Amino acid sequence: MIDLYYWPTPNGWKVTIALEEMGLPYQIKYVDIGKGEQFKPDFLTISPNNRMPAMVDHDPQSSGAPISIFESGAILLYLSEKTGKLISSDPRNKVAAIEWLMWQMGGLGPMCGQVHHFSRYAPETIPYAVDRYVNEANRLYGVLNKRLEGREYICDDGYSIADIASWGWVAIADWHQIDLEQFPNVKRWDETMRARPAVDKGFAIGREEFERIRKEGMSEEMKKVLFGQKDAK
Repeated sequence: MIDLYYWPTPNGWKVTIALEEMGLPYQIKYVDIGKGEQFKPDFLTISPNNRMPAMVDHDPQSSGAPISIFESGAILLYLSEKTGKLISSDPRNKVAAIEWLMWQMGGLGPMCGQVHHFSRYAPETIPYAVDRYVNEANRLYGVLNKRLEGREYICDDGYSIADIASWGWVAIADWHQIDLEQFPNVKRWDETMRARPAVDKGFAIGREEFERIRKEGMSEEMKKVLFGQKDAK
């Protein structure tokens, strides 16, 4: 059994979708980041960077003691290695999946996250910051759009963890001021992803809370918890 420490965010959806696609048994352990539960000592032993998702696999391939993993990209790689699914055994295609996973981890996710922060949550509007990150998000969508030209999925040999990682953010493109009509290959791929039953199921977990916050906005207390932190104490 896998314990998934989770909150409904793009990084959280990556893992629920992967687990559903791979057919692995898991149980959700919600970590309410708006209440500061990510700073609890027991969670920090699993995720020392006080971020979710994090995971504990009680049935690792090597047997023995459970294995804990933090960082969504590391979790996706671990799960692919464990199951042999969603990553190619061909060295070239495997490298491509890892490249695009790292592209999402280092680019698409962080840049879109900065759009969210400066356009929705910052205490004052800083036009330079908003423009900087919106423009970079658009550039990255252009990169993805070009990659998807003539391909159903990101990698030549089909659906992989690279798709799951990137789609978690593309699923809420409107949040980072992206019009998918401007990126027709991404739009077509987004529709393909949404049609997958495991994607739909993984995306639905905890979705009510996500939609509530999306509709009502973050309270000032939540903002203090999420954006006022200086360390993990």
